[in-house]
Amino acid sequence: MRNIKKLIIILFISTLLFIQTNIFAYEIEEQTDYVWMQNEIQNTVSNPTNEPKLNSRYAVVLDRNSKAILYSKNENKRVPMASTTKIMTAIVLLENLGVNNNLTLNSQIEACKQAGAIGGSRLGLKAGDKITINDLLYGLMLCSGNDAAIQIAVSIGGSVEGFADLMNKKAKELGLKDTHFITPHGLDEPEHYTTAYELALITDYALNIEKIAQVVKTKTYTVTINGNSKTINNTNELLGYLNGVNGVKTGFTNGAGRCLVTSVNRNDFNIISVVLGADTKKIRTKDSISLIEYTYSNYELVNLEEIINEKFNEWARINQKRIYVYKGKKDNVKIKLDDYSTKIYPVKKDNINDINVEFKNIQMDFEAPVYINTIIGDLVLSINEKEIVKIKIETGENVDRKDIKSYFIEALESIK
Repeated sequence: MRNIKKLIIILFISTLLFIQTNIFAYEIEEQTDYVWMQNEIQNTVSNPTNEPKLNSRYAVVLDRNSKAILYSKNENKRVPMASTTKIMTAIVLLENLGVNNNLTLNSQIEACKQAGAIGGSRLGLKAGDKITINDLLYGLMLCSGNDAAIQIAVSIGGSVEGFADLMNKKAKELGLKDTHFITPHGLDEPEHYTTAYELALITDYALNIEKIAQVVKTKTYTVTINGNSKTINNTNELLGYLNGVNGVKTGFTNGAGRCLVTSVNRNDFNIISVVLGADTKKIRTKDSISLIEYTYSNYELVNLEEIINEKFNEWARINQKRIYVYKGKKDNVKIKLDDYSTKIYPVKKDNINDINVEFKNIQMDFEAPVYINTIIGDLVLSINEKEIVKIKIETGENVDRKDIKSYFIEALESIK
C-alpha cells in the first residue's frame, strides 16, 4: 500500500513537471526550413496576389512614414503576443537605464535565481552568472531569452511586477488602449495582451531607438557569460533572406500561436508587418512574405507635397485678390498653408489617378484688423474619396484697420 502511494505521488509530480515543461517549451523556436522558404519567396515575388488570403488570425501592415494601414485582418482584436512582448521590454530597458539606478549598457550584473529558473527559450543563465546589460539585450532580442527578460525586469524594475508597471506606463504614454503587460517575456497570462495594430505602433516607436534598430537587424552575436563566449542566432527567419528585412521579433506560445513582427525597408519605403495567431511556423512565414510582397507590388510612394503645392498655388493665383478685407489698410491679404506632416504617402497603384484636391469652407470677406494665421478655409486631399490630408489655409500677414489718417490720405488721392 505504501509503495502504491509513493508511485501515485511520483506520477503526480512527474505529470506536473511534464505540464510545466511543455508550457514553457511552447516558447522554443523550431528550426527553419530555408529551402522551403526560398522557394516560397520566389513563388510570391513571381506571382504577387492582389489581396493576400492569410491563414493567420490577426495581421496588419503599417507604413512607418504616414502611419497608414496598408492591410489589416482583425487588427484591433485583443490577443496574446508571446515573445513579441520583448519589443516593449527592450524599450523600457533602454529608456530606464540610469533612472533610479546606476546601470549602463556596459554594467555587469549577477543573474538572479528567478532568471535562472525560468523555462522556455533561454539565453542560458544560471543564478550567479555574470553578464552585461548589453549582452542581456542581445539575448532578449536574438535568441528570445526568457531568462534575459526576467533579469532585465529585476535589474531595471526591481521585480517582474515593478517592470510590468513601467511597461504599462509606456503603453499609456504611447496612447495604446488595447495593450496590457504582465510579464517581460510574454508567456501566456490572461491579462497580457495587445492587438496587431498596437504592436505595429510599439515596433515603430522601438525602431526609432538606434540601439534597438541595431540589435534586431543582427543575425548572430557573441555574448560573454562568466568570461566565456557564447554565439547566439536571431530567431527571425526572414532576416537576411527576404529583400529589405531589418528586424524585428518572433514569438510562440500555446495561447498566442506563431507570431512574427517584421520591419522592411525598400528604397525608403518603410513598413512593419505583424502576423499573430498562426498555427504553424510555415504559415506565419508564408503569410508574412505574402503581406510584404503584396505591399511592395501594389503600393508606391507619392509625393503629396508636390501635388498640394501645385494645386494651392494655382488656386491662390485666382482667389487671393478675391479675399477682401473691409476697412483694412490693404484690401487683400496674403494667404499660406498651415504646416502638415503627411507629405509622402503610399498609394495603391490602381488609385494614382484618384488623387483629388478640394478647397472647402472658404471665407472670402473679413473686417480689419486681420491677424496672421487667421484661418480662412481648408485644403482637403483625398484618394479614392477617402480623406488623407486636411490642411488649414491661413492668412500670411497682419492687415491693420484704417485709422483717420488713412481715410484722409485716401480722400486726397481720390481728389487727384
